[in-house]
Amino acid sequence: MVVKEVNLFHVRMPLLEPWVTAYGSQNNIESLFINLKCDEADGWGECAPAPLPLYNTEYTKGAFAVARDVLAPKIIGKYISAPDQLQSLFSEFKGHEFARSAFDSAMWDAYAHKCDKPLWSMIGGVNQTVTVGADIPVLPTAVELIDRVREAIDQGFPRVKIKFNRRCSVQMIEQVRNTFPDLVMHIDCNSGFTLDDFAMFQRLDQLDLKMIEQPLGYDDLIDHAELQRKLRTPICLDESITSVNRAAKAIKIGACRWINIKTSRVGGLTNALAIHDLCMTKDVPIWVGGMLESAVGQGASLALATKGSVGYPCDIFPSSRFFEEDFSTPKIILSEKGKITAPARSGAGFSPKIDFLKKHNVAMATIE
Repeated sequence: MVVKEVNLFHVRMPLLEPWVTAYGSQNNIESLFINLKCDEADGWGECAPAPLPLYNTEYTKGAFAVARDVLAPKIIGKYISAPDQLQSLFSEFKGHEFARSAFDSAMWDAYAHKCDKPLWSMIGGVNQTVTVGADIPVLPTAVELIDRVREAIDQGFPRVKIKFNRRCSVQMIEQVRNTFPDLVMHIDCNSGFTLDDFAMFQRLDQLDLKMIEQPLGYDDLIDHAELQRKLRTPICLDESITSVNRAAKAIKIGACRWINIKTSRVGGLTNALAIHDLCMTKDVPIWVGGMLESAVGQGASLALATKGSVGYPCDIFPSSRFFEEDFSTPKIILSEKGKITAPARSGAGFSPKIDFLKKHNVAMATIE
């Protein structure tokens, strides 16, 4: 396929409630939508880094700039025979995994349209319906937290992830565990702690958590390896895994026992599939995470989650979880309790509402 045109939309999407984590609170999420118009098919991709560089070094305004000024000009007029070729075209550039991922997802979407196949089946997915979990932001009190956990259980979610920061207390997690002794749950620290907090991790280690997600620095491997040696509870790495090479190093030094693969964080579906394959050869269990994206952004993650080796409920969210109305169509819904079904149509299965992109745009650009 020859890339004829790239359209960029930087939009601001209001959330139903503040999303509070260890790296801050957000009332809105900002996304970068990318449309690749090729001679044989079109494709859409989306990435949603934080509005400020709080989750990692990227942020949406920067992703828009690098997409407009660097990545789009690199591929205009190029013949691309397969989606994974895009990574080699971008190989001279350092970082900017989120921006790359939106291009990568758009190319996979276009390629699947060209082949007239659903993306999930084209990449070897076997479970069209995937199991998903519930995510709960940081809440002020244990009572509110327990109420939200009970609501998630009543809705049929098979596991619960609780955001955890320095405003929380171990006692809050203890109260959840005491209230729901058989609940599959874990906490997500979003890089909020250091090895100086070891005494706290020792207490958390007694609560039968499935894992502790990204407890230490967002780019750290060494300290995580030290902490993992001292804990019975598995550590899961998220922010620290940005490439196949980083995943290989983390596994080699024992920095984690689980890996969360986010297509946007690792530069796209191409790299996510490579990390998936690496983890399978190393017997490291994986699950699929996501950012606060619309259905377009979650499309690549949903496709990845259909792989038969994904064995833990994923962070694929119903559209109603975060948005009054999804910026993309069709909206993502629970096909049954705790489950979401990947679309049967060709491509990733989702496209944005152009009127929403224009109404809520922060910036737009076209590269021809």
